[in-house]
Amino acid sequence: MVAGRQNFRNYYEILEISSQAAPEEIKRSFRRLARQYHPDMNPGDKIAEDKFKDINEAYEILSDEGRRNQYDQFKRALESMNKRKPKRSGNRDPEVQDFDRFVEDLLNRPDTPRRDRIDPRSAEAYNSPRRTKTERPPEPKAKKSSSGPRSYRLERKRDVEARLSLPLEKAFNGGRERIRLEDGRSLEVDMPAGMRDGQKIRLRNQGINGGDLYLKITVEPHAHFEVRGRDVFCPVPITPTEAVLGGPVEVPTLDGLVKMNLPAGVKMGQRLRLAKKGFPDETEERGDQVVELRIEIPTDLTTEEKELYEKLRAIESFAPRKALVK
Repeated sequence: MVAGRQNFRNYYEILEISSQAAPEEIKRSFRRLARQYHPDMNPGDKIAEDKFKDINEAYEILSDEGRRNQYDQFKRALESMNKRKPKRSGNRDPEVQDFDRFVEDLLNRPDTPRRDRIDPRSAEAYNSPRRTKTERPPEPKAKKSSSGPRSYRLERKRDVEARLSLPLEKAFNGGRERIRLEDGRSLEVDMPAGMRDGQKIRLRNQGINGGDLYLKITVEPHAHFEVRGRDVFCPVPITPTEAVLGGPVEVPTLDGLVKMNLPAGVKMGQRLRLAKKGFPDETEERGDQVVELRIEIPTDLTTEEKELYEKLRAIESFAPRKALVK
């Protein structure tokens, strides 16, 4: 039997999907099977371990458009050859390359401008680099055996990236967080304080086969706070009486409620600062919290409050429209 036929693995059957499966279907099936056969879920089970490696290899090929196209070309060429001539033992068929070598080279090719068509039965099919759309980082070559046919094994390290969405308070305080990865693993991670939106956190040896895991942080929008650089902006409503007379008011911060003294006669939209109540930077130096005052007008007055406002109107000397009177 020729090497190409002997080593060939049907990735569609391994992932239990059809050859016309859409990318989302491929991903769903991979996640399901990866959880089922993950070594952590099947300790000491060599069959499950080998199955898990085949699942990862299949997904690595079929989840990438460029690699999937080349695999399909190779598969069609092999099927066509099986129809044309009988299987035979002995010397290697020159028209069909070793499948393990084809996969190994396909997974380790650098990016180059791709060509429109390549004959999968020719040496060009596995020696010429092809451009793919994968965003995976460069990977080291798989080890070659010193004797016998070359075999491809998913034993090499690979870095992976995952997204983690956090509320603002968690990003500010840090602490222990449990995360679940697409391959079914669950990890407890000590998150540092002061994490920013878009920041990446590196977890050593938590990737594929000992590679690194990079967590990309997304900080969820907050109902009251907005982080701008090191400063935290927060609108704070106050009453007309507080605006006129000033005095202490309670203000929410990322550290909890604090008392802030309002000066008398503050204006709508005026901004005041609470020193060192902002977000920390790389040096752990905190910015300020910027409080933007919003004067709220009461609409549901008690009888007593309404009488007091009537008395105030009768005696007040403040005339804001005086300049408009000619």
